[in-house]
Amino acid sequence: MFFMFITVIIFQRVFELLIAKRNERQMKRRGALEFGQSHYKFIVFVHSMFFVSFIIEVICFNKELSSSWAVLLILFLFTQAGRIWALFSLGSYWNTKIIVLPYADIVKKGPYRFMKHPNYTIVAIEFIIIPFMFQAYLTAVLFTILNAIILFIRIPAEEKALKELTKYEEAFSNMHSISKNYKKV
Repeated sequence: MFFMFITVIIFQRVFELLIAKRNERQMKRRGALEFGQSHYKFIVFVHSMFFVSFIIEVICFNKELSSSWAVLLILFLFTQAGRIWALFSLGSYWNTKIIVLPYADIVKKGPYRFMKHPNYTIVAIEFIIIPFMFQAYLTAVLFTILNAIILFIRIPAEEKALKELTKYEEAFSNMHSISKNYKKV
C-alpha cells in the first residue's frame, strides 16, 4: 500500500512540474516576468526532501498504516480535489514559480474566490496528512516547520510581484474588508 501511495503522489508531482514548465514557457512568450528565483531552489529542496524523509522514516523505522488511515485518506482525497481545482482555476497562470504577466487580470474564481493562496494551504495540509497516514510523525513536524519558513519568504515575494504588475490589491480589497469586519465582530 505504501509504495503504491507514494508512487502515485510522485507521479502526480512530476506531471504538475511538466504542466508548470509548459505554463512558464507560454507565459514568458506573452511577456511574463519571473520573480523569487533566489528562494525557488529552497522550495524545490524542501518538497524533494519531504518525500525522501517520508520514505526513509516509513521504511527504516518500519512505520505502518495508521489506524485512522481511512479518515486520513478521505482528507487526502479532498486536498487532491482542492489541488486540481486551484490548478484548473488558474489555468495557464498556474506555476510552481512566481511568474507574473504584467497587467493581467487577477483570477478570482474557484478557490481563489475564498482565499489568496489555496494551493499553499493545501500543501501545508498535505505535509501533515501524508506522513500521518503512515505514522511518520517526525517528517510531518519537520516539514511543516520548513514549509512554514519558506512560505514566510514565498508569499510576500509573490504578493509584491503581483502588486507591482497587476491590480492584485484591488482584486482582493473586498476580502480584506471582509476579514476586517470579521475581526470587529
